[in-house]
Amino acid sequence: MTKKAEYIIKDTHRGLLYRDGVFKGILSAGRYRFTMPWTKVFGRREVVEVVLVDIRSRELIIKGQEILTADKVALRVSIVVQFAVIDPKAAVHAVESYQDRLYSDVQLAARRALARMTLEDILTNRNRLSSEILEDVKEIAASYGVDIGRADVRDLSFPGNVQEVMNRVLAAERQSQAQLVEARTKAEVHRIEAESKAEAARLQAGSTAEAIQREANARATAMETAVAAETLALERRRSNAAAYAEHPALLRLEELATLRQLATNANARLYLSLPSDAARTGDRNE
Repeated sequence: MTKKAEYIIKDTHRGLLYRDGVFKGILSAGRYRFTMPWTKVFGRREVVEVVLVDIRSRELIIKGQEILTADKVALRVSIVVQFAVIDPKAAVHAVESYQDRLYSDVQLAARRALARMTLEDILTNRNRLSSEILEDVKEIAASYGVDIGRADVRDLSFPGNVQEVMNRVLAAERQSQAQLVEARTKAEVHRIEAESKAEAARLQAGSTAEAIQREANARATAMETAVAAETLALERRRSNAAAYAEHPALLRLEELATLRQLATNANARLYLSLPSDAARTGDRNE
């Protein structure tokens, strides 16, 4: 006569199968039915047992560990560890409680890491402390089937006198940063003002140069116009002179026209230059 046992294993777990206390294998997610026959040797039924192991990623918090640094400063450190079981058999068989063992291993790794670092090292590079703890404990945890994803320092607490000094240092750093930001802002304002003034001067210089250019162009145009007018007048005079030389009567007509215009002005005076022979003839007639 046999008896049956049924187990359901979720995706979040793995099962360790034992028959009469002897490990038989690891069960993945699913439904399992086992028969438990009557054993003649012991005069009882075979015992089938399944131990569930959680394989999800979890967090373990190591709180308030007081540890001495390399320069003998006592610190209280809190560490957050993210881990997951990757070998269910090793996690159950290698150690009595893999979570308690992990807690102790991380605690000891933190002590070893802090013992190698000074307070200044810790304050200036907290990531280094986390990295050293992780590197120290990762291989140890793998020996009992646990993989550590992260081991980060969450909190650091200092003695009262050290905390006061740190507060002063932080205040000084904040003040210096504020002064640096103010100095950079002033420098940027001065730079913008200088660029604005330079741009205004450039624009003004450009306007002045354009005005001078326009004035020079106007003068050149006026000069060209005057030269052209004078050239035209000279050309007309040359043409008139050629006409008068070819036709003396035209010159005489111009003279008469000029005399006619002078005759209309009562204040105009006319001086005539007569040939010397004509003057002597006039004297004899007198």
